[in-house]
Amino acid sequence: MRRKIRVVGAMIEKDGRYLITQRSPTASLPLLWEFPGGRVEPGETDEAALARELEEEMDISVRVGERVIHVEHSYASYDIDFCVYRCEIRAGAVQNARVHDHRWVRPEELDQYEFPAADEKTVAKLLGL
Repeated sequence: MRRKIRVVGAMIEKDGRYLITQRSPTASLPLLWEFPGGRVEPGETDEAALARELEEEMDISVRVGERVIHVEHSYASYDIDFCVYRCEIRAGAVQNARVHDHRWVRPEELDQYEFPAADEKTVAKLLGL
């Protein structure tokens, strides 16, 4: 049976720009850009996973809002079930604690960054919102 991984991402907007983060050189899909977030652990809600991941990765506390995008994508050896939630930073300044880099980009600049395939779908949906 194929592995199905549930992943959550944050759509954080400030002054018309969205926060994207760069994967580390040693991660799977190295140095690609993505919406910040990560894997949902067993027994965890999407919201709890997202808050935990953003705290671990960037040292920020967020309020998780409504789900804005849901996509499914099949990679060669596993399937991704990916939900993106609108989030708002409540405390902390974005740090590169466990991400390689981060940027605040305008929607029209997103195509200058290389995203994993599942994220490309969310970027396309975001631009269509």
